[in-house]
Amino acid sequence: MTDWDPARYAEQARYVAELGLPVVTLLNPQHGERILDLGCGDGALTQKLQEFGCEVIGIDASAEMVAAAQALNLNALTIDAQQLAFAEEFDGVFSNAALHWMKDHDAVLRGVWLALKPGGRFVGEFGGQGNVRKIVNAINTALARRNITIDGPWNFPAADKFQSRLETAGFTVDYLELFPRPTPLPADLATWLRMFAQNFLAAVPANDQPTFIEEVSGELRHSLCDKQGNWTIDHVRLRFSAHKEAD
Repeated sequence: MTDWDPARYAEQARYVAELGLPVVTLLNPQHGERILDLGCGDGALTQKLQEFGCEVIGIDASAEMVAAAQALNLNALTIDAQQLAFAEEFDGVFSNAALHWMKDHDAVLRGVWLALKPGGRFVGEFGGQGNVRKIVNAINTALARRNITIDGPWNFPAADKFQSRLETAGFTVDYLELFPRPTPLPADLATWLRMFAQNFLAAVPANDQPTFIEEVSGELRHSLCDKQGNWTIDHVRLRFSAHKEAD
């Protein structure tokens, strides 16, 4: 389980919300619409949607991140997106950088389809096939040296597989694209690993974790870090827009 620290996230990962602004544009939120922000985190984009005049509910599995969103006077609830219980309540469902943390996409999509009003739309972006592949390979190599095997926390689907899942759930897909988006980090890779790869680190004894992090960083320094020490991670994003047919 990933332990999300809102203050640390705001300081070291604000780029996640900033890079999600094109997804807000793709949603094209309209004044008065009721929107569900799926995996709202600390509410940075929930707040942006609210500025369009929408009535927004944010949900996240992390109680700490929900509390941070609530501190911004946002309507946020601690809910697992794989267990949604809304019924035809929303004009749109929005999700940025969250779906890859949800292993059961079929459950999520069924819940989203039920949550949307007829004619409602589902727009999102998350990690797709190949996302942080170099990092995952380096992590697995370092784990293998320690005879540790662990399933990662992420679900990075192929574009055709995710489109098929959307259609099986009842959606009409309007747009879907898998594309590389190399992403500069505000800090070093070690900082990223401590925030986003906690599930892997937890499998390593605490006294060995600094060495483990240095091994992974050393393996990747030649490919993901420039001569000035700036790290760029190998993001591959899957961006989509789909809708629920009107009755």
